[in-house]
Amino acid sequence: MNVKELIEQNKGTIVDVRTLGEFQGGHVAGSKNIPLNEVPTRVEEFRSMEAPIILCCASGNRSGQATGYLSAQGIECVNGGSWLDVNYYQSQCLSN
Repeated sequence: MNVKELIEQNKGTIVDVRTLGEFQGGHVAGSKNIPLNEVPTRVEEFRSMEAPIILCCASGNRSGQATGYLSAQGIECVNGGSWLDVNYYQSQCLSN
C-alpha cells in the first residue's frame, strides 16, 4: 500500500523527522515531530504508535534514513518523502 492509500484510509501515524524549528515553520496537521537524530533513542515510542508509520521530512532524504533504521528494528514504516506531499494527500482526503 502506498502513502496516498494509507492516508486515504486514515491508517498509521505520520512522523516528521525534521528539526523542531523546521517543524514549527509548517507541518502536516496531526503529525508528530521526532527529529532524525532522536530516532535511535526513541525506538520504543515508535513501537507504541499505530503502524504503519509514515515518515516525512523536507525532501525525503532524512525520512528515507529513518525508514531504513526503523525497518531494521522490525517497525512497519514507509518513506512518505516531503512533508508537503504528505500534506497534499491529507488535504485531498479531507476535501473529499
